[in-house]
Amino acid sequence: MLFTIDSLKEIFPDYQGGNHQEHIDEIMVDSRKQTSNGLFVPIVGDRFNAHDFIEGAIQEGAIASLWDKQYDIPAELTDRCYFFCVDDTLEALQTLARAYREKVNPTVIAITGSNGKTTTKDIIAALLETTYQTHKTAGNFNNHIGLPLTILSMPETSEMLVLEMGMNDFGEIDLLSRLATPDYAIVTNVGESHIEYLGSRAGIAKAKLEIINGLSEKGSLVIDGDEALLQSLDIKQEVLPCGFEKRSEETVLISDVEVKLDATSFILENRAYEIPLTGAHHAKNAAYAIVLARMLGVSEANIKKGLTRIHYSEMRFETIAHHSGATLINDAYNASPTSMIAAVNVVKQLTNYKQKIVVLGDVFELGERAEQFHAQIGRAITEPIKLVFTIGNNAKIISDTIQASNKKLLSEHCVSEEELIEKLEPYLNEETIVLFKASRGMAFENIINKLIDK
Repeated sequence: MLFTIDSLKEIFPDYQGGNHQEHIDEIMVDSRKQTSNGLFVPIVGDRFNAHDFIEGAIQEGAIASLWDKQYDIPAELTDRCYFFCVDDTLEALQTLARAYREKVNPTVIAITGSNGKTTTKDIIAALLETTYQTHKTAGNFNNHIGLPLTILSMPETSEMLVLEMGMNDFGEIDLLSRLATPDYAIVTNVGESHIEYLGSRAGIAKAKLEIINGLSEKGSLVIDGDEALLQSLDIKQEVLPCGFEKRSEETVLISDVEVKLDATSFILENRAYEIPLTGAHHAKNAAYAIVLARMLGVSEANIKKGLTRIHYSEMRFETIAHHSGATLINDAYNASPTSMIAAVNVVKQLTNYKQKIVVLGDVFELGERAEQFHAQIGRAITEPIKLVFTIGNNAKIISDTIQASNKKLLSEHCVSEEELIEKLEPYLNEETIVLFKASRGMAFENIINKLIDK
């Protein structure tokens, strides 16, 4: 049970309709979702108004609804549904989430960053689940709508709540942090995502650090210890940097990283760990989680047990066997210049492949700096990468940069998926590994699926 009708009346005293004293078991924003004892929250968007779908929501099991005061309540539905009248249904959803977070009162861990926040969230949840009842953000429910829904989907028995916080602009993390009031916060890194809106990496760092605004005064902040923009933070809370360089006495040092296709091993403060993820950047994501788990009293045995239970989400360095014997890596869930270079570096570090190929597409949301950042990616690609294929308007800059600066490396730009597949296929064999990386809007999974189906 999330709320009783009486408790909703206390939160939203302006209400109409209803003639029963049921309790609310689920919050729904989709009127088509089947539910039992549901509370419907009609969101108003640029192209739709979910108030229009209230009858369908009731048919699917809603017994109550938040309702924007500017719209008339359908009189014929008041005997079937409570209508709680509010000034703004989205703000009311956030109010509900805040009330439920206080009611359950779990330990809250909030995670943000330009790259790695989803993986870090999954690793943290895997470690905490060994010891505590843990609830985490599902999918990409990490914004001003998704985060409240994540909180409201938390079982009442939850002891740990792991929340991912995404953003596009200033003020968004501030809202989410004040809503969730975390006990612990993590900033995984500062990349270039959304630089089109935030102006600079310094602006991105400032926006990410809004996560402190709701952080408990007795809380702790875990940060990327190798990021200059996160150094010398003047805050009340404890700050724990994790990094590959000992920049301060407080730094939790990561060393002796070894990358394999299906695992990465590393040393963290003289203790050895291995994770079933590929790349040095994942050693750092795991370090954040290990540091946090230690603070929360998870035993070393359970930390190591939890590390065996993590796995990639779909299209995040997903390994696929091609019928030619080649290994395809689908890392096309999303991309920034930093994550694209990191993925290429992972492929460089892998052994047992004589032929290493990368297929790269556009990185979006770079604004007027798109040319600069795509050229930076091109300059970062070196041997032992043997061949680079690009597709997309700005991705051509990657190929052009390689052709101008690295005569040893073959690079070709393709204007269509069909051309790319035709040129790539002759190189596919058991000694070949191919990385696919681009922003989500490039839909690189289409290229991979066509390759597999041929």
